[in-house]
Amino acid sequence: MKIDEAPWRTRVLRAPLGWWRARDGYVKDGALAALLTVLAFVPTLSAIGAQLGDLPVRRADALGVALTLAQCLPLAIRSRWPALCLAVVGTAFAVHQTLACPPTFGTVGIYLALYAAGAHQVRFRGGLVAVSTVGYAALAVVLHSLGSPQRALDYLAFFSALALIWLAGTGVRRWRAEEAERRRLAAEVATAAERARIARELHDVVTHHVTAMVVQADAAQFLLPAAPERVTEGLTAISGTGRRALTELRYLLGVLEATGESASADRARADRAPALGKVVDLVEQARLSGQPVDWTEQGERRPQAVDVELAAYRVVQEALTNALKYATGRRTAVLVRYGDEHIEIEVTTDGPGDGRTATAPVPTAPVSQEPRIPGPSRVPGPSGGRGLNGLRERVRMLDGELVAGAGPDGGFSVRALIPSRPAQE
Repeated sequence: MKIDEAPWRTRVLRAPLGWWRARDGYVKDGALAALLTVLAFVPTLSAIGAQLGDLPVRRADALGVALTLAQCLPLAIRSRWPALCLAVVGTAFAVHQTLACPPTFGTVGIYLALYAAGAHQVRFRGGLVAVSTVGYAALAVVLHSLGSPQRALDYLAFFSALALIWLAGTGVRRWRAEEAERRRLAAEVATAAERARIARELHDVVTHHVTAMVVQADAAQFLLPAAPERVTEGLTAISGTGRRALTELRYLLGVLEATGESASADRARADRAPALGKVVDLVEQARLSGQPVDWTEQGERRPQAVDVELAAYRVVQEALTNALKYATGRRTAVLVRYGDEHIEIEVTTDGPGDGRTATAPVPTAPVSQEPRIPGPSRVPGPSGGRGLNGLRERVRMLDGELVAGAGPDGGFSVRALIPSRPAQE
């Protein structure tokens, strides 16, 4: 039986690469300088080094060794102080060529130092280019005066190669800057999206429950002199509404604290999440607040993904909140239809002229002593406020559609079509 060794070999190779990538840049520079220093004294690699003057080679001595080290060791600071690294390596290279020291692979250091300067130098880049160009021209003049067989075109070709190396480093620097800018913009967009999501959640939780509690409290005040035995029922409704608000706020805080986790990752937190199965609680809460609500559920309800369940719940919640705020006491119908591919939600509130207006199970009083605005003018427009706009965005993110607008009788309707996404076991 033949065993495939490819995965094992891949793991063996990935381990040292991962370790190397995790090292600090200064450590990598030091390792590069040490490696080049070792290779500089390998005789078989001496012909690969950079050679410019082609002057008669002098005997190897301590000065030649020192110049070789001066072209290798400064690479350890090429990322931290690229201009200083280029100055030391460039000077050592020029002296090495002028004195016709034995060729060495260490002269490759001029290429590495020049690339590092193009990639890492921040200030005085133009000045560094000008000084380097003047220095190279001076070196060419000195080599020519010493009898170098190189022609002007040879010096120009070598200078062109150095310029290309500088431009390569500059290109990498520009790419890194653009990549950093993209990451910054992406972080800003993600932050703004997260703030908008938190604002939508807080609006949905606070507005709905506070509206219900205000209506229930005003109803209790209205009942106090007329039917004091029914005040307990109103206070119980207020207490239940407050507890539901606290439960949703705890869920929201749990999601915010779970950095990098999805809401469905924690089973306990997911169980506290508003879901389709809890829509009936919204209906009962609205009824306790004095709003006559008809509840209809069609089709087989199946567990959906957390974001789908939450979006459907928020649609019903926002629609009932608007009904309590703008059409108190008018009949409201909630329909949730479960299909194979979509979940359809429709919440309609009758207008003031509809003869089907029902009597609220709990009498309600005006929320304040200010004059009440007539019903039709208090119905929210098709564009809606923060709540409806936030719902449109939430449903759109799920590839769904939400339409809200006034009806011909002065009522209001909210319709949403959300694609089904069954929960994964």
